[in-house]
Amino acid sequence: MRTLVFKIAVFTLAAMPIAAHAQFGSGIVYDPTQAAHAVQQIEQGQNIFTNSVKLADNAIATYNVVHQMSLAPQSLYQPYLSPSSYWMMLNRAANTYGNSQPWMSTANNGSNAAYSYQQASVPRTGQLSGYGNLSLSAQQQIAAQGATADLNDSVSSSNLQTLGTIRANSQQRQAAINTLQSQTQSADPAQHTELATLQRINQALILQLQQQQEANQIAQASALQQIVAQKQQQDALKATFQQANQFHPGYTTTAPSFSGASTAMRY
Repeated sequence: MRTLVFKIAVFTLAAMPIAAHAQFGSGIVYDPTQAAHAVQQIEQGQNIFTNSVKLADNAIATYNVVHQMSLAPQSLYQPYLSPSSYWMMLNRAANTYGNSQPWMSTANNGSNAAYSYQQASVPRTGQLSGYGNLSLSAQQQIAAQGATADLNDSVSSSNLQTLGTIRANSQQRQAAINTLQSQTQSADPAQHTELATLQRINQALILQLQQQQEANQIAQASALQQIVAQKQQQDALKATFQQANQFHPGYTTTAPSFSGASTAMRY
């Protein structure tokens, strides 16, 4: 229909100078430039009209979607929901000897990690008596094992604090997730405006970043624990090489004193 109107308008403009000349005589002269300019303006008007119609159609479609969401959010989202889960608090330990419960408390809230870990562990000792009189190789082996024990205590208590802190914050994190969920399912049209929806998306992304950071902390804790375990294995392997290296000179020094032992045992 709009194309037909456009063609009629162009035909009318093209015929206007002839009609004017027939009606008024030679006083009016046909100007092709002005006629082309008028046709161009009509084309621009048609484009503006077409774009306006498209914008109106898009606005109506957007309104229909938002209106549907505000009227029936539960029917749109409820079928896709699943029960949420969060970190549960650890059950109380038996605490038979009075040193278990502090460890459990730290695992739940992340506080006093060093104290609670040591309370539930074999206590540290000072240097072994006579350590200074040992050979350099023996001192190295004992010092390496002592360092493994110290590092393991530090890493374990730090990991206990990290996991306890994450567990303590999980309830507040779950409350924020529940709030986002309730606003998404709300029947209030104000919760389904573009600005409100974008704000919830932003909050959800922030929660996702925080959870990823916590996952990175747990992975780091596991990596540190593996490093300490690997150190312990390496120390045992190196100690074996040191002992093997000392065996030959020790054997050649000690063996001559037992040179007749095998013969004496035959009789």
